[in-house]
Amino acid sequence: MRYLPLTPDDRKAMLEKIGSASVDDLFRDVPTRARLNQPIDLPPHQGELEVERALAALAAKNVSAGSVPSFLGAGAYRHHVPASVDHLIQRSEFLTSYTPYQPEIAQGTLQYLFEFQTQVAAITGMEVANASMYDGATSTAEAVLMAFRVTRRKKAVISGGLHPHYRDVIATTGEAMGADLVIAPVDPEGIADLLQQIDDKTACVVVQNPSVFGHVADLTPLATAVHAKGALLIVVVTEIFSLGALKPPGAMGADIVTAEGQSVGVPLSFGGPYVGLFATREKYMRQMPGRLCGQTVDQDGRRGFVLTMSAREQHIRREKATSNICTNSGLCALSFCIHMTLMGEAGFTGVAKLNHAKAVQAAEKLSALPGVNLLNKAFFNEFTLELPKPAGPIVDNLAAKGVLAGVPGSRLYPGEARAANLLLVAVTETNTDADVARLVAALAGEI
Repeated sequence: MRYLPLTPDDRKAMLEKIGSASVDDLFRDVPTRARLNQPIDLPPHQGELEVERALAALAAKNVSAGSVPSFLGAGAYRHHVPASVDHLIQRSEFLTSYTPYQPEIAQGTLQYLFEFQTQVAAITGMEVANASMYDGATSTAEAVLMAFRVTRRKKAVISGGLHPHYRDVIATTGEAMGADLVIAPVDPEGIADLLQQIDDKTACVVVQNPSVFGHVADLTPLATAVHAKGALLIVVVTEIFSLGALKPPGAMGADIVTAEGQSVGVPLSFGGPYVGLFATREKYMRQMPGRLCGQTVDQDGRRGFVLTMSAREQHIRREKATSNICTNSGLCALSFCIHMTLMGEAGFTGVAKLNHAKAVQAAEKLSALPGVNLLNKAFFNEFTLELPKPAGPIVDNLAAKGVLAGVPGSRLYPGEARAANLLLVAVTETNTDADVARLVAALAGEI
């Protein structure tokens, strides 16, 4: 009984101790209508070898982004991760360590989190960053709650160019807080004008740059208008490599920057785990969720690291906590930190330039196809094509032929008529000229 260590006698003794005749008694408060009257329709238990074979067969049905030409994006991007990243994070002192409950003896963990924070603050153009969040979506929801605390208001204006999954996480989180969410219409052709939605009750404006459709904009005028109403500007970045080529949000007047850090050091992994980035102005630091690691010296003048701030519910703050997110994505943050360190500034900007150049070449070839319209005036490595017919079936057909052509707009916005013919295409340094040529030829055969 490898996985079931309790014997029938053990269970009998436990039931007698609590005064129950059977295990069924433990579920008596569950209504009968909510209980199953027969076993779930699943295969019976099998041996370890048989289970491995069955799971391997299931896994073989997946088409991984690394096995065929892939142009998938929409918030999760395939980039080259050096083998040294995976090698280093598997060292036992990193892989098996958890959270620094005793910070003074977790110097290694605190140091890499400090370095991670420094990198995030630098690329976002902000003054302070925390030790990571779960992912970009929850990080953004936490930013909205932080804006409520800072401004003592409850209205958030959400750009139509924000990734719909991020929008939904904000809505779910904000519902319990009594948030007033004003969500702008979906605008595939640019970042819609949000100025009319901002008033004296607005706590924050949330805008993604590049937008979910790949549009790039200078947010400086928007920041000025937001600040004039006493509100905060939250800028969301889902493709962190874009900050190697674009003006950082901090330089455009952002008050809070949230991002998905997956592109740096973290593989796609069929959707996670990922790492959320969070940066803000120093004056708002005490309202920032999560942890903040700091650098200091000990009584002998030696460099050391401390947990400067930990305003979370598991510590002493409880109902006064700034967040109920219980920990940081430590191993993914370490992967980010190692990859960023290996690249350095020149490498980071170099990868960004390569992404943009490859995307421009692909966009030119794809938009030259009959009936295909490129909606972007400016983009980084992801752009939106309007096809002459619905994109969903085309994507399915190309996937069956071994080409992951991108994300159809209908996947992100089901029921939106305008989204049906839209195709989001992401091009990174991992895409070869042959990959692009194969996509062009395959798409030409479908339209």
